[in-house]
Amino acid sequence: MIKSDFHIHSNFSSDCETPMEDMINQAIKLGLKTLCFTDHMDYDYPEEYEYSFVFDIDKYLDKLELMKEKYHSQIEILRGIELGLQNHVIDSMTNLINSHSFDFIIGSIHLVDKMDPYYPHYWEEKTEEEGILRCFHTIKEACEIYQGFHVCGHIDYIVRYAPSSKVKYHEYDYHYYQDVIDEILKTLIKHEKGIEINTSGYKYGLGHPHPKTEVLKRYKELGGEIITIGSDAHKPEHLAYNFQHAGELLKSLGYDYHTVFKKGKPIMIKLD
Repeated sequence: MIKSDFHIHSNFSSDCETPMEDMINQAIKLGLKTLCFTDHMDYDYPEEYEYSFVFDIDKYLDKLELMKEKYHSQIEILRGIELGLQNHVIDSMTNLINSHSFDFIIGSIHLVDKMDPYYPHYWEEKTEEEGILRCFHTIKEACEIYQGFHVCGHIDYIVRYAPSSKVKYHEYDYHYYQDVIDEILKTLIKHEKGIEINTSGYKYGLGHPHPKTEVLKRYKELGGEIITIGSDAHKPEHLAYNFQHAGELLKSLGYDYHTVFKKGKPIMIKLD
């Protein structure tokens, strides 16, 4: 069994209402040994949307230290963050990670051309394929310019929000996007960065995690080894979501290990 969840949120993320302590208690019930909180920090998130993904980092880290001390005999609590990658906020992201210590940093694309694909406006005047392709190119460009993270988060999560997904989740053709996906993976490997297997894809009914199986397979073929496992849970009931399936999938693709991070250093954990 996979005993660590390396992508979870609390009410420090504006799209989550769950107190940190509720997540911890659920993790203990599930038998997890390690929990890494990775709340959203998206600088310059557009004001016209309903959320603001910037929070008080000192209060966050103080709360994590309090929880770490309170539950030290029951579960390991680690300090993580999920950075919303945008090239024009590199200085803000750099200042953050240089002035505070984190065990683990996820770098994710939530905005494409300053628009959130969650909202219909992003998809206007473009086909689904164009919208998805533009997102992949944005990920590629961000990873080429900035490497202040450990893994790239939920690489293909944009498919959740394609217009056809309102009826049935968009089953994108990996081979149509393979060239740009390969460039993303090669860039990450070059800079010794990893990817995550994000099991929220199962929760949303896609039938696969983020990224999908072909991408996970290709990452290994290209020499990638660093792969964390996270649920992207915003509610306690979604912690460690379908982790057994995720572990079995990785083993079927030839992976022997998954990765955890402590004090910014990767540690390889044998898959059972």
